[in-house]
Amino acid sequence: MSQLKRVVEPFGEVNVYPSTAGKTRVVATILMEPHKEGAQTGIALDGSGSMAKLYGAEGSQVLSSIFGGGKPAENQITPVAQRLCAYLARKIDADQGTTCIYWAVGPGGSEIEVIGDLSAEQAESNVFGGPQDFGTGTQLLPAVRYFVERFRDAPWGFYVFLTDGELHDLDEVIAYSKRLATDIAARRRNPVKFVLIGMGPDVNEAQMEELDDLETGTGIDLWDHKLAAEMRQLAEIFAEVVDKNARVADNGRILDAGGRVVKDYAGRGLPAYLEFEVPAGTEYFTLEVNGRRIVQGLSDSARLPSASAPPPPVKSAAPVAPPVSKAPPAPTAGPSIPLAEPVSGEKHLSFEEDADAEWKNLPLEFAKDKPEEREDIDLDKH
Repeated sequence: MSQLKRVVEPFGEVNVYPSTAGKTRVVATILMEPHKEGAQTGIALDGSGSMAKLYGAEGSQVLSSIFGGGKPAENQITPVAQRLCAYLARKIDADQGTTCIYWAVGPGGSEIEVIGDLSAEQAESNVFGGPQDFGTGTQLLPAVRYFVERFRDAPWGFYVFLTDGELHDLDEVIAYSKRLATDIAARRRNPVKFVLIGMGPDVNEAQMEELDDLETGTGIDLWDHKLAAEMRQLAEIFAEVVDKNARVADNGRILDAGGRVVKDYAGRGLPAYLEFEVPAGTEYFTLEVNGRRIVQGLSDSARLPSASAPPPPVKSAAPVAPPVSKAPPAPTAGPSIPLAEPVSGEKHLSFEEDADAEWKNLPLEFAKDKPEEREDIDLDKH
């Protein structure tokens, strides 16, 4: 399975599976904010020693100007943490307060330090200056267990972990995750979702992908991962949190690159979770909805049609021969058919521009502008 990095709006995630029997299977989700009763949220900020510079706390500095010292370091974590925490508190958390902690602190990076439960307003004014004791290692499991145990009775939990490097306890996290997934599947635990966000050039993405693709044997998908530099907007942390029963439009169609209809949702509504097959080797598919055509590549190097090029004509899967008549009927005037109006709930297909602009201006390259992806308007995982 390949999870695409270059995903266009309104998709949150697109996964492409190896071709079999001449077909390629695609699973895509429409990006939308989850609304779950009793939800609890949390943010865990990496407090290991390698993060000190990003907190603006580099420790002892040479003061003499001849060494170029004395310039204070910039706290790049505070604006990111403020935005994340405020967003979750205001939009998702049932108590309108997000629990914030530092993780990977103390000896071996095996401890956590609780910052507190912050409302959106408190988060927006809080300075996240780093833990009292930066860790000498990066252990994720203590932070995961803290949230799971503290909010054991919550109907649903959503927890975000920020890091800049490599996990030193990946095997322990994997083993714990498998046990947790088994308990959730057996209804001994309530559902949770973890999102690991990597910041900076030293992130071990292979570890993040291993967690993201973790097979628990239960059908429970606990982990997702994102790279800060590739995120377009903050709401992408919900790319795998999709209600498969949700409908985002009254109808819609999926077309392959040749313009052939591969899935038609007429009469049943367009779901937020899309699963379909296209011919092997297909470079892109098109989502046709509400009078618009949205083109999504099926690889990060796919060649997409130009935005100015006319779309290929839609081809029926099985053409029907026209009826035979002795004489053509006289033409009659009839009402024109307007494009489908946006359905209620279409707010899930886009997000507030002001919020997006603020997210893109944050440090750590949390959302690079990628103009080339804006030419075509462009998704719980398998």
